[in-house]
Amino acid sequence: MCGIAGYIGHATLDKPLLENCLDLMKRRGPNSAASYQHRFTPDHHVYFLHSRLSIIDLDDRANQPFRFGSKVLIFNGELYNYLEIKKELKDKGNEFLTESDTEVLIQTLAQEGWMGLDKCEGMWSFALYDESDGSLLLSRDRFGEKPLYLYQDTHGLYFASEIKFIFALLGHKLEVNYNHLYRFIVNGYKAINKGRETFFKGIRELPAASLLTIDPAGNETSRGYWKPQIETDYSLTYEQIVEQAREELIRAVKIRLRSDVPLAFCMSGGVDSNSLISIAKNIFNYDVHGFTIVNDDLRYEEQEMVEHAVNSLDIRHTAIPVNTQDFLPKLQTLVKQHDAPVYTITYFAHWLLMSSIAEHGYRISISGTAADELFTGYFDHHPAYLAEVYHSDPALHEDSLYAWKKHIQPIVRNPYLSNPSLFIENPAFRDHIFLNADEFSKYLHSNWNEAFTETEFCGSLLRNRMLNEMFHEAVPVILHEDDLNAMYYSIENRSPFLDRQLFDFCQKIPTKYLMRDGLTKVVLRDAMRGIVPDKVLDSRRKVGFNAPIFSFLDTKNPDVKSYLLDQSPIFDHIHKEKIEQMLAKEQLLNSESKFLFYFLNSKMFLEEFTS
Repeated sequence: MCGIAGYIGHATLDKPLLENCLDLMKRRGPNSAASYQHRFTPDHHVYFLHSRLSIIDLDDRANQPFRFGSKVLIFNGELYNYLEIKKELKDKGNEFLTESDTEVLIQTLAQEGWMGLDKCEGMWSFALYDESDGSLLLSRDRFGEKPLYLYQDTHGLYFASEIKFIFALLGHKLEVNYNHLYRFIVNGYKAINKGRETFFKGIRELPAASLLTIDPAGNETSRGYWKPQIETDYSLTYEQIVEQAREELIRAVKIRLRSDVPLAFCMSGGVDSNSLISIAKNIFNYDVHGFTIVNDDLRYEEQEMVEHAVNSLDIRHTAIPVNTQDFLPKLQTLVKQHDAPVYTITYFAHWLLMSSIAEHGYRISISGTAADELFTGYFDHHPAYLAEVYHSDPALHEDSLYAWKKHIQPIVRNPYLSNPSLFIENPAFRDHIFLNADEFSKYLHSNWNEAFTETEFCGSLLRNRMLNEMFHEAVPVILHEDDLNAMYYSIENRSPFLDRQLFDFCQKIPTKYLMRDGLTKVVLRDAMRGIVPDKVLDSRRKVGFNAPIFSFLDTKNPDVKSYLLDQSPIFDHIHKEKIEQMLAKEQLLNSESKFLFYFLNSKMFLEEFTS
C-alpha cells in the first residue's frame, strides 16, 4: 500500500512542486519516498512519484519506482495471489530479485501486457511507463478499491492517489464543483458515484476495472478489462451453493492474510466481520486482534454480541468508546484529509478506529465491506426479494411475507419500506433511496434537483439493486472513506469479500436462496456454520459499523449551534434560516440528521477549499 502521483506531457515540473508532493504523500507511505523522471523526446516528459508503506518484502530492494527492463512501475495496492503467479513465471524461466508482489506485477505486465491482469487477484492503482516507446499505462482494480484521480490541462495529464497530490504538482488548488456539492447535499452519498464528476472541476477518477494508455503524442486510449458476468445457475443445489461459498471465502481470506507486517480486524457483532475473524482464527490459527467502536446509543450498541464472539473465539479485542471530545476540529482535519466532505458520520467513527489500530502497531486492517452486496443485507432487499418470489414461487412468497411481517416490519424505519408490496406494485420505485430529496432541495438558493438513476446490469430486480450498490451507490463510498481514513494513519485496508472468484460465484446463486424466514445472508450464515459462533449466525439484528450523529454533535450546545450558523461560504448556497429551523426542532427524522451532517461537512469543505 502506497501513494503514487505523476505527470505525462509537454511541461517540465519544478523541483519544489515535486518535493512538496512527496512530502504530502508521507502518510500513504512512511517507509520510503522516491521520484523518477524521463524525457522521451525534448517535448515529452514523464514524472513518477512514490511513497511506500512496506507490507510485502520489507527490504529496500522492493522500493519503487521499480524497474524491469525498459519498464518502470509505481504501484499502490496488493497482489494477493502473487505467490501463485510468481511460480507460473518461474516455471517459464523468469528470475526474481525480490520477494515482493510489485516485481511479480511488473513481470506479468512485461510478459503478457495488460491482458495479464486477468490472472491478478488484488487491489491496485498503478502507472507503468515504457522508456522504449514513451507510453504510459494507468489502471485500477476491478472493484475500485484503490483510487486514481486524473486531471488534464493543455500541457498534459496529472494522476495521483489523492487530489491534494495533483494540487501540489499544479502548484494551486482547482475550483470547487458546486454541481457535485449540491448532489451530495440534496441526494446524499449514494448519488455521488453515479457519474464521473468529483468535488473539483476538471478532476475525474479513472473508472474501476479500466485502463488508460497515453502515447508520446498525448493520444489517450481507454478500455475496460473486466465486467461482471451475471449468469444464474439454476442447476446448483442449496447444499452445493453453501459448500462453494465456504470454499471461496476461506480462499479469499487466506490470500489476504499474506503479509510481512501484523494485521488487525475491524469487528462488529455481525456475521460479516465475524466470518472473516472466525476463518482467520479457526481455519488458519491466526492470532486475531479485533477492534470495535462502542456506542451508548441502543440502536447501534452491540457489545453483548461482540463480547460473545470474542469469548467464543478466544481472541484479543480492543473496544474504542465513542469520543466526542474536539469533534468539530477533528472533523475539519478529516475533511482536509479527504479533499471532500466526509460522506457519513460512520466514517468519523471509523477514523477513530484506525487511530487505535495504528496505536497498537498494526499496518493492515481487514473489514467486511461488500458482504451486504454479495449476499443481501439491506432493508430494501426484503421487498425486492418478495417481489421476485411473488412472481416465481407464490408459496415461497406467502411464507416469506409472513416472516417479513414478524421480523422486519417492527424494525424498519424508512416509511416506504414498511410496505412489503412496494416493488410488486411499482418495480421502478426508488424514492426510498433519495429520501426527502425534494424537501432538501428547497434549502438551496438555486433551483437544483436530480432524479434517481441506476444501471441495468440484469433483469433481476434484487440482483440489479445489489449490483448498483456494489458498483455505484454503497461500496465505492465505503472504499473511498476506508482508503483515506486508513492512509491518514499509514494503514492498508483489505476487504476479503471483494474477491473476483467469490463475486463471480455469488452471481450464480438463484434469488430464492438469498433469504429465508425473513433473514438475509442465509448462504453466508450457513456457509460459516461450525466456523462462526452460532449466536452470531442466528442473530437477526443488523447494526454493522455505524454511529449516530448526535453521539458526536450536540446541537443544543450554544457553542456548537453558533459554529453551525457562523458566517460561512456555505450560506451563499444554503438558506441559513432553514438550518436555524432544523436546529430548533426537538427531534430530527433520520433523513434530517443525515442532511445536517451533509450540511456540516459541506460547510467545512467550502471553508477549507475556497479560502
